[in-house]
Formats: sequence, C-alpha cells, structure tokens
Amino acid sequence: MDKPQLEKLLLDSLSDSRLDNQEKRELRDFVQALSGPERNFVRNRAFDLAKDAMSKDDGNPAAILEWLQKVVKVCKQDSGFYKADQAYFSPGNTCRQAIIQQINSAREQIDICVFTISDDKISEAILAAHRKGIDVRIISDNDKSHDMGSDIDRLEAAGVELRLDDSPYHMHHKFALFDRRLLINGSFNWTRSATTKNQENIVLTYERDLLRQFSALFEELWQAYK
Repeated sequence: MDKPQLEKLLLDSLSDSRLDNQEKRELRDFVQALSGPERNFVRNRAFDLAKDAMSKDDGNPAAILEWLQKVVKVCKQDSGFYKADQAYFSPGNTCRQAIIQQINSAREQIDICVFTISDDKISEAILAAHRKGIDVRIISDNDKSHDMGSDIDRLEAAGVELRLDDSPYHMHHKFALFDRRLLINGSFNWTRSATTKNQENIVLTYERDLLRQFSALFEELWQAYK
C-alpha cells in the first residue's frame, strides 16, 4: 500500500471537510486494490485525521463527520470488487472484470504472460495503464500474435514492451503480476470467447511463495525471448 499517496488523498479531501465526486473516485480506485487489513488501516487513519481536524478551533464537526462517513462507506464498497484468494469462472464477465480491475488498480508495474490477447476491453485497460506511466511488460505467443483480432501489434505500436516466444512450440501460460503483490493465474485466455463461451477460470492471490515463483518464471522467459 502506498501510504504517502493515501495520506495525500485523505488530507486533500479533508482540507475543505468534504469528499467530492472526483476525490471519491480517486479514493475508491486506491482502495479497490487493498486487502481487508489494509482497508482497515485506511479507515483507522481517516478516524485519526478526523479527530485531529475536530480538535482545531476552526474545525466544523458536522462537516468532518460527514466526510468521515463517506470515507468509511468507500472502504466498505464491494460492488464490482473482486477479492484475492478466491476463484472466478467463465462463461460470464467475472474473470474479465477481475483482470481489468487489477490493471486499473496497478500503481507501478504490470507483468503479463498470456497465450493471446484479443479482448478489446482488456487491451484498452492495458493501454490506459501504459499511458498513465505504469511499467507494462507483455510476453505472448508469436503464432497467436498473427491471429485475426489479436491486439498484440496494437499494444506494441503504442509503446508497450513486448516479447514473443520464438520457439516452434507455444508459450501457453496465462498469468499476470501486479505491483509484485498480486498474481492472477488460471486457464482463462484474454479473449472475448473466453468470457462469452468458454469454460475458464482464474485465481487471484497475494500468496508470497507463488508470487516469487511466477515472478522468477516471468523474468526467465523475458530474458529467453529477447
């Protein structure tokens, strides 16, 4: 969790004792990627800041309490929130949305190692992360990159770092790492048919040993496909 960013979000919104719609969206985007204990930390920090603000002579207790209630409500919102250490299945939109949520919530780095990418909604989220300055790296299969509908060329043309399997076999992995803290892994191909037709799955996890192993594999493949 980026505590300086959290502090800035809370203090900026508390400066006028209100949480406007833009500030609410920014806080919700921040909270989305947090685990339960981290969300508790956000709430506790908001309570501390509210207490300090109300102790000042120029504080408006009613407005500060309303601000605090809104912050707590944002921390509790789980509508559309996909939790770690759980499995999600398709057909249906949950796998795609869980992936997009983590792409949108990434702060520094996204490492993607997938057989193919042809779902425009996922590709747009990747491009948006790249435009925000997130360090995005993609490993994919060279044969699938030539398929009709593949977004690999579009992503590379936009400046996303890309390396392709150059062996006579397939690079068939489907996993991604977000800020070195969360792993998505499973059978789910990043395609429209995986969402609408196929029987697929993903698992989201913070499990450190798995993160270490998949991070090492990504770096190994990244170097192998220079």
